[in-house]
Amino acid sequence: MGSEKIQKGMALGMSTLAFTLCFMVWMMFAVLGVPIKTLLQLSETEFGLLAATPVLTGSLIRLPLGMLTDRFGGRPVFFILMLVCVLPIYLVSYAREYWQFLVLGLFVGLAGGSFSVGIAYVAKWFDSSAQGLAMGIFGAGNAGSALTKFVAPAIIAAASWQMVPKVYSVILFIMALLFWFFTTNDKAPRTTHAPSMRAQLRMLKDPTVLRYCQYYSIVFGGYVALALWMTKYYVQEYGLSLQTAAVLAACFSLPGGILRAVGGWMSDRFGAHSVTWWVLWVSWVCLFLLSIPQTALTIQTANGPQTYEIGPNVYVFTVLMFVMGAAWAFGKASVFKYIANDYPDHMGAIAGIVGLAGGLGGFVLPILFGALVDLTGIRSSCFVLLYGAVWVSLIWMYLSEVRQTPVFGQARAASLS
Repeated sequence: MGSEKIQKGMALGMSTLAFTLCFMVWMMFAVLGVPIKTLLQLSETEFGLLAATPVLTGSLIRLPLGMLTDRFGGRPVFFILMLVCVLPIYLVSYAREYWQFLVLGLFVGLAGGSFSVGIAYVAKWFDSSAQGLAMGIFGAGNAGSALTKFVAPAIIAAASWQMVPKVYSVILFIMALLFWFFTTNDKAPRTTHAPSMRAQLRMLKDPTVLRYCQYYSIVFGGYVALALWMTKYYVQEYGLSLQTAAVLAACFSLPGGILRAVGGWMSDRFGAHSVTWWVLWVSWVCLFLLSIPQTALTIQTANGPQTYEIGPNVYVFTVLMFVMGAAWAFGKASVFKYIANDYPDHMGAIAGIVGLAGGLGGFVLPILFGALVDLTGIRSSCFVLLYGAVWVSLIWMYLSEVRQTPVFGQARAASLS
């Protein structure tokens, strides 16, 4: 029993650390893209594409990686995935043309697929009563997006932007070796006759899976998109230095990662539905306030014109981002608690599908953010877009769940008695 507890602890601990570093690599263009944008004189849309390119492959690879994990187990798949990413990360330091960054970014993005591998590997070590907490702890690896905002600016300040991918490649190589030597294969039975990709994609016809995809496209896709976008947003909207902007952007990224474990516990305690419902409402309020652009409103009064500045200052903005980041951390955990409850025998595949949807949101949204800025000139338009997406999720959840399910209340039968 003691040996099994140690194996569980090492599986969870090493998987979380490995995922944190993979996420750090996956998000490195959030900081690295700022000097590259200046170097190559990129437009907002081009910057959005550069930042989002790793997210594309990291999203598309999640489904096949989830299937491979169900078939062969998380440990060997996770180890090989990290090794495959090392070389393209290193080669980023030698890129000079825009297309070179895009191509290498596609390969760097494979690191983002580690989520569907690790979440299935960790889930198989724990029973249903503790799965939400365990998956939440693992999901705290999203804090890698905050970690890169501390590490990358420090490396750039001490050396140059070219040193960042070199350091990251060495870190990931060492992590792959540590993961292999300090973990063991889980004892869950393997799927010997894994369904085909087409059979897995048929699950997208399941309205429940589609609904979870929609939720995750907000709490994860939106999180990834804003984690990529916020450093540059602070620099351009508030005129901050790269180092200061990265630190403030981490105020959103950090709680969005480390509080995921709390969201897992809350999902075990109150249920996935209740947590997700309140997460969406908190997001709705925050995004409404964040959508207000910096505005000078002049009113003709009896004493002459009076001008009022409307729009969140840097302090209010950072607090709102912190609150929303914390809410989305709870939401990311609650969505996967839904999956663990409803699809326990296909955790890898369903996690891959939902992770794919969330990741695609993280890919598409930064490009749309850039396009909206190029079209309107209003930087807060990114929050208007997310505000609309949250409205869709709230309406869908109300129609499909809330009318039948009490929120933070007693069971329906009890409430009717």
